[in-house]
Amino acid sequence: MTDDRLFDAGEPAPTAPPPPGTPRLRLPRRDQVEVQMASLDQLLDPDHPARAVWQAVGQLDLSALLGDIRAVAGTAGRDATAPQLLVALWVYATLQGVGSARQLAQLCADHVAYRWLCGGVSVSHKLLSDFRSGRGEALDEVLTRLVGSLLAEGLVTLDEVAQDGMRVRASAGAGSFRRSSRLADCLAAARRQVAALKALADEDPAALPARQQAARQRAAAERQARVERAVAACEQLRTQRAARGRSDRTPAEERASTTDPEARRMKFADGGFRPGYNVQFGTATASGIIVGVDVVNAGTDGGQLTPMADQVRRRYGVSPVTMLADGGFATLADIDRLATRHGTRLVAPVKDAAKKQAAGQDPYARQPKDSAATAAWRARMGTAAAQAAYRRRAPTAEWVNALCRNRGLRAFPVRGLERCRAVAVLYALAHNLAVVLRWAAAG
Repeated sequence: MTDDRLFDAGEPAPTAPPPPGTPRLRLPRRDQVEVQMASLDQLLDPDHPARAVWQAVGQLDLSALLGDIRAVAGTAGRDATAPQLLVALWVYATLQGVGSARQLAQLCADHVAYRWLCGGVSVSHKLLSDFRSGRGEALDEVLTRLVGSLLAEGLVTLDEVAQDGMRVRASAGAGSFRRSSRLADCLAAARRQVAALKALADEDPAALPARQQAARQRAAAERQARVERAVAACEQLRTQRAARGRSDRTPAEERASTTDPEARRMKFADGGFRPGYNVQFGTATASGIIVGVDVVNAGTDGGQLTPMADQVRRRYGVSPVTMLADGGFATLADIDRLATRHGTRLVAPVKDAAKKQAAGQDPYARQPKDSAATAAWRARMGTAAAQAAYRRRAPTAEWVNALCRNRGLRAFPVRGLERCRAVAVLYALAHNLAVVLRWAAAG
């Protein structure tokens, strides 16, 4: 008799039955082939926050980000990545506490929410990093148009703006700071290295591949440029010290970082001194919307009120009616400038008011050298209305700072004032969109 089987199955191997009482378990089988038919839209929950972020970013005016795109209809070249996608990725990542471009690029490959946002568009960490660092002015314009639209709808007012500063760690080590005399030696060494690499390339072009030679020359040139900026920073610090009338003393020699020349050593909230930047947020108290953002390398908040008021008027055409700030902001010069330039009233505590009252003095009385604006400020702070207004500062300004801390704004992933300001603007944009989404959810 003929066996019609195509393959000989052979005799099955005998298996011993498990001993009585042995647990029967379900174990994972990762070699099992499965076919799953689902789109990205089906994989993401209908109420996922990424959907709300995408919808909110889609309603923004992003025309400022489209102006320099050269890939247009009728021309050759690869299509540009949509600014809406890049803004949505960074906004959603910021709200989730992700600040690294490399981490975000990895999430775009691994995490379903980020994959849904990408919708099959590939993004690299360099694309994400360049967009955040290089489009700061355009992102700032997006922030202005968002807040401007909320002002036009009456959802935000500038009757009260609370300002506060927060110190953020710079991307530079404490050991990268050099005295001005040491920087001169570093600059000479950097110039020698640039010259030596150029001479080597001219003498023996075949010694190294062209790409490697170019990379070495570029790295040496960038280091030379950083040291030159550090030298200029020391000179600027020396000039500022002289302007403050301290040139007759024997101060410590100025220092600047060769890694991030614009960073400064400043005192942080824990009392330690580290390289950092001072991030300034101006927030409307009634709505919690950030209306102004800046990054400075001054270690003190004194003198920062007028620049914030200038920025608000430049953005929206009107100045704040009242500004709330803590005592570190209330310099007499700033009080005068706010009143004369903007007509803005300042609500900030008078220094040592409790001690003066305990000593039988009136801290709110006009002082002999007070200007009219300063005298009005002192008298204002003696009223119950001003003290009640001041109590609205902390739940607004410090709330914004705390949210940014929780979202990862503890150390800047970039270097330089301009790039750090772009990161701060992105945090402000993400915060404002989160507030708007909360309004929409509340109905």
